Amino acid sequence: MQIILRIFITAVLLFSTLNAIEFADMYEISLKKDESTKFLVRYSNYEREFKFRWTLYVNDGLVMFHSYDTTLAQNILYLNTTNQSFKVFLKQKSSALYEAPYLLVKFKEFDFEKNSAKFEVFLSDKKSLIKIEKMKKKS
Repeated sequence: MQIILRIFITAVLLFSTLNAIEFADMYEISLKKDESTKFLVRYSNYEREFKFRWTLYVNDGLVMFHSYDTTLAQNILYLNTTNQSFKVFLKQKSSALYEAPYLLVKFKEFDFEKNSAKFEVFLSDKKSLIKIEKMKKKS
């Protein structure tokens, strides 16, 4: 019985490792209040802009604004909860078996001394169709 249990646990761990989300790209970003960051998203013959900023940190919640192409949205992110990130799909899903590429923005830390928030931005793109580039800030 123990051998069967060990084989089962090993198979589950191996399968979950193989199906883990692999991110094609990752950026670490630190932003002050109302400072925005932008990414240029390219695929096929399209160029789109993704940008986000935070505007308020109160009661451990970070109020976020983000836009992709013509879609605007607002989220409130919290540290150490399930609501610490948001996902932005970059293109339409083309079939039921295909997971559309997306960006995941994760709130990592708030620095009270610098009044800045730290984020990680991940690109999930299993078919390698998307290219993203962080745009430089204008001086």
